[in-house]
Amino acid sequence: MTAEVKVEEKQVESEVVIASAVAPEVVEETTVKAVVEEETKVEEDESSKAKAVEKSSSFKEESDFFSDLKESEKKALSDLKTKLEEAIVENTLFKKKETTPVKVVVEKKKEVEEKAEDEKKSEAVVVTEEEAKAETTEGVVAEESSKEDAKTDAVVAEEVKKTDAVVTEEAKAETIEAVVEKDSPKEEAKTEADVVDAKEEEVKPEDAEEEKKPEAAVVTKEATVEQEEEGEIVDNDIELWGVPLLPSKGAEGTDVILLKFLRARDFKVNEAFEMLKKTLKWRKEQKIDSILGEDFGEDLASAAYMNGLDRESRPVCYNVYSVFGNEELYQRIFGSEQSRENLLRWRFQLMEKGIQKLVLKPGGVTSLLQIHDLKNCPGMLKKELWVAIKNATVALQDNYPELVSRNVFINVPFWFYAASTLYSPFLTQRTKSKFVVTRPASVTETLLKYIPAEEIPVQYGGFKRDDDTEFSNEAVSEVVVKPGSSETIEIPAPETEGTLVWDVAVLGWEVNYKEEFVPTDEAAYTIIVQKDKKIGSHEGPVRNSFKNSESGKIVLTVDNVSSKKKKRVLYRYKTKTESSC
Repeated sequence: MTAEVKVEEKQVESEVVIASAVAPEVVEETTVKAVVEEETKVEEDESSKAKAVEKSSSFKEESDFFSDLKESEKKALSDLKTKLEEAIVENTLFKKKETTPVKVVVEKKKEVEEKAEDEKKSEAVVVTEEEAKAETTEGVVAEESSKEDAKTDAVVAEEVKKTDAVVTEEAKAETIEAVVEKDSPKEEAKTEADVVDAKEEEVKPEDAEEEKKPEAAVVTKEATVEQEEEGEIVDNDIELWGVPLLPSKGAEGTDVILLKFLRARDFKVNEAFEMLKKTLKWRKEQKIDSILGEDFGEDLASAAYMNGLDRESRPVCYNVYSVFGNEELYQRIFGSEQSRENLLRWRFQLMEKGIQKLVLKPGGVTSLLQIHDLKNCPGMLKKELWVAIKNATVALQDNYPELVSRNVFINVPFWFYAASTLYSPFLTQRTKSKFVVTRPASVTETLLKYIPAEEIPVQYGGFKRDDDTEFSNEAVSEVVVKPGSSETIEIPAPETEGTLVWDVAVLGWEVNYKEEFVPTDEAAYTIIVQKDKKIGSHEGPVRNSFKNSESGKIVLTVDNVSSKKKKRVLYRYKTKTESSC
């Protein structure tokens, strides 16, 4: 079913493109159809072979320092800078190459075919005349041969005259043939204007006027586009994401930007250059440079947000799809073409906000980390949502190259693997290599590979809380509890009066857990802070505090006796004395 949807989409796109252009020759239409059918077959093969989502943990961002590049990469970067410099200085960055209008090409082809047909007709006429005269001559000779004995000298004389007449007719035929051959090159040498005039004489005046109107419209349209392209001036101060693009300016971020386009196109200079030009043109058409000032309301505020940093200090963007499960909100967002367009622009705005947090220079933070939470996400029946996801994914891939280090999909349902095939064929292999997919049971463990525990939001098993006043930069420690054993964590309380605060998280939980305060004085009683209880796998991190009136320690016990799997325990703590409070 997915392959059929893709085939229909591809055919619709092809039909739109063909219908918008001037009608080409039959040969050209056949070629286009063959190409469309071939591309459709390729997509069907890929969809049948490829898995829903290819995840790879081996992807690693390359260095942006010129000295770290390979020799071939250095050459590609230098070539791209040269092309870009020339295009900006010579004002050819957005100019198209001059091409002959499609209508003219068609007319020329028609003229060539008509000339060929005229030549064939002329040759056929000459051959017919020669054959007719030859048959006449043969008939006369045969008739005169049978009567030769009975003829008189006078008759013989008359035969001589007839023979001379026949010879004369053959000479005339040769003369006619020479004239036709002489006129034939003249017909080939006719100008395009003569052919057009001849056509106008053959066609009725009314029909000629009707045919001229669409032709004039096509020529006028193409001429207008060329004039706009030629009239557009490229400013030498042109920038992308705040970085000057003119290489001769020597901005340290220019190489970083150009390397992103080169890597997105496997260091193929011409393809990278075309991608850059298309991005600049797209940004101008979509008015992206002013998108930060647009207001898209509160409906989408909780659908995506920036929160925290990953282990490489990259900003982390969380995309939450459960908000689209609200039917009323869904209709407001996807109910009209304008609202769907606003959704895309909101997504581009979020990307631009994230880029503002980057440092686009060698050694700086030059990409984001994207987290996609599919918990309670509407299913495949909400086709408007998945079309929007595909459109946004493709647009971000094509116009924001290498600005996302990874796309991590968490809480992934089984049907997602089928849904992902809708847009997987539109993604490059490099984009797919950045995809990481994880089921609900492994969310925290997966996020910890890329984000430290103190930067993971508490709803995903980390310690980050909104407006947290208890912790700031306290380190997070880890303990591994083996199957069938237990471990204790001790938090010292040296002061006689103070407050202890701690966070604890066990990946996957399914353990017994308790908290106690043990005084330094052995004669004193142990105080139970949290009695022993079983904590299930869906429990989040635990935060607790204890105000002590004597020195001692907090003892946290994690009992993994009943489990056959080892458990990772993350914890941090802070001691607050009366003076610090």
